[in-house]
Amino acid sequence: MNALVQPVKQFKKEQIQHATDDPRWVRYTLISVSLSFILLFLFLPLGLVISKAFASGWQAYWDALSEPDAQAAIRLTVLAAFITVPLNTIFGLASAWAITRFEFPGKSLLTTLIDLPFSVSPVISGVIFVLLFGAQGWFGEWLIDHDIKIIFAVPGIVLATLFVTFPFVARELIPLMQEMGSEEEEAALSLGASGWTTFIKVSLPNIKWALLYGVLLCNARAMGEFGAVSVVSGHIRGLTNTLPLHVETSYNEYNSVAAFAGASILAGLAIVTLVLKSFLEWKQGRRL
Repeated sequence: MNALVQPVKQFKKEQIQHATDDPRWVRYTLISVSLSFILLFLFLPLGLVISKAFASGWQAYWDALSEPDAQAAIRLTVLAAFITVPLNTIFGLASAWAITRFEFPGKSLLTTLIDLPFSVSPVISGVIFVLLFGAQGWFGEWLIDHDIKIIFAVPGIVLATLFVTFPFVARELIPLMQEMGSEEEEAALSLGASGWTTFIKVSLPNIKWALLYGVLLCNARAMGEFGAVSVVSGHIRGLTNTLPLHVETSYNEYNSVAAFAGASILAGLAIVTLVLKSFLEWKQGRRL
């Protein structure tokens, strides 16, 4: 029997290898096309941004980043990310836990709503916030009566950033937690561990790399968001201009040094995100 089974297994293995063993010219062509696209649409623009930023020298670059408007834009960008990333981390953990561990009415709707910012243009989401909280919006009169300003102020920027970034953490955790199942948590609970202890000692170590990956992507999007923030900010210099908006304003005013200096920070953030993303993918691959 074994003598018959072994040739069949060997034949299947050879067939699989043959089906996936493309000719060398096909592999080299695909690799060349992929690398060409990466060079053309990623490294070339990044290189041009950095070279333009330092075209007038280090002093001009530093002066452009040291001016009050640029400093205010950087602070506001960091503030928006500082508020939205922790909130979206909590939401991502809670929603992923609820979707993967419980059955409840509206579960499929919640899963669909998590993907909503991916399907709606950021500009449209910004317009929605204007229609809700603007002077002529649904809550506009009440907000004016209570001297609360959301649109064309920091709260509006935070809300817009929060909306466009909230799927990232949840979307990284949900598939992993579904694949993991709940056997380990159930075993810990059956041995007398509390819910919090089970989460800290069992669940969190299993999802930590995916969690960090989602937080990284959320932070990168929060600091680089343009469309939704552009609608709700009002482009007020020194007050509601985030760094991407500062880049646009400087470029439109033909202040190329300030524009490319600000863009170089965003480009540096993109490079750091890419490196950390590769590292976290490698760590998560080792975990699996």
